[in-house]
Amino acid sequence: MGSNKRYSGYKSFSYLEPNKDYRVFKLAKEINRVNSSKVQLSKNEEDKAREIIEKSIMISFHEHTQVFPDNPSEFIEYMRAGRWSVGYEGLAYSGMDGVFEGLHDGIALIRSNDPWDWDNVIHQIGVLRSDIDHQDFVFIAKKGEDFEKAFKDGKVAMVLHLEGAPHIREDLIRVDILYGLGVRCMGVTYSRGNEFGSGLADKNDRGLTDLGKDLVERMNKIGMLIDLAHVGDKTSLDAINYSKDPVVITHAGARSVWPSRRMKPDEVIQALAERGGVFGIEAAPHTTISREHPRHSIESVMDHFKYIEKLVGIDHVAFGPDTLFGDHVWLHKVFREYLSIRAFEEGLPEFPRVEFVDGLENPSEYSNIVRWLVKNGYSDNEIRKVIGENILRVTKRVWRG
Repeated sequence: MGSNKRYSGYKSFSYLEPNKDYRVFKLAKEINRVNSSKVQLSKNEEDKAREIIEKSIMISFHEHTQVFPDNPSEFIEYMRAGRWSVGYEGLAYSGMDGVFEGLHDGIALIRSNDPWDWDNVIHQIGVLRSDIDHQDFVFIAKKGEDFEKAFKDGKVAMVLHLEGAPHIREDLIRVDILYGLGVRCMGVTYSRGNEFGSGLADKNDRGLTDLGKDLVERMNKIGMLIDLAHVGDKTSLDAINYSKDPVVITHAGARSVWPSRRMKPDEVIQALAERGGVFGIEAAPHTTISREHPRHSIESVMDHFKYIEKLVGIDHVAFGPDTLFGDHVWLHKVFREYLSIRAFEEGLPEFPRVEFVDGLENPSEYSNIVRWLVKNGYSDNEIRKVIGENILRVTKRVWRG
């Protein structure tokens, strides 16, 4: 519904008493925190972009909607407090009707030596849902039709998305519990291997384990979307082939465009598309760089989009920018080892470091994608597919409950 969002101005934890029930931090601006560029359009292009935004369902395949402190030196204390604010204002400004919220962003790492500990996962879900339940603009998405409802009602449907599976071993009933708590998308592993398979940061990819096959089977049965964004290549191919439902990659890029292990090889992208999956293009700092645009910006991101669209077709591409409200680059520095950034940058060509990704700095800038697509001659139908309809199709197929 674009600019017609019905946001009343709610701020996180307004139902509690500041500095008594929770510690207050000065938070980063959700809109125009930095001087990020807006794709420039002609008058006709501007009118077309505005019409598409107002009349199309827009869904981000992956974001972190948390608002971090304005002062980066307070990040760790903010995380340690175990309570984080949602960028409701920024989401309203973005025009998005749906967003996949990546719950694991390092908060649990501060609170425990094991970020994938079951209690940490439940903590994140509970704190977020408590805040969501005290306002009426964002609601938890449980089925594909919820994106259509959000578009119609001027709201935002938020998908609870775990980037990696918690350490549940053979206790697969916990997948059911996560589903019951609202989780509708989950990764097999987060960069480093676990009991289910190998991650992108592992040099030895052993593929999907027997327990991993059990996990995939349970997720198929229960109707939970399988995400391979941080999963190793062999493990990804195994999961794609073993799953009865299409699987997705919510946020990544093409290794043929930028030779980082964090990116995906053609073989995985093609296998995903052949089974009906959808690939989300990411924009987290220093990830989807390209040789043509080594200084990370929306142009670099779109080099990955153009390559993957040409490789597998417009029906299998979407956008999962993987942004947040605050200094994302600083956050990466703090959690460099946990996020496996050192492993992903091994052997890469030199590239300039940026303070932010120009044109896609935070979730409020999602509509800049539409502006770029209009400027570069994509049809209305093609744009509608990649900004929402492709995700809508795969969620309706998998979320059967």
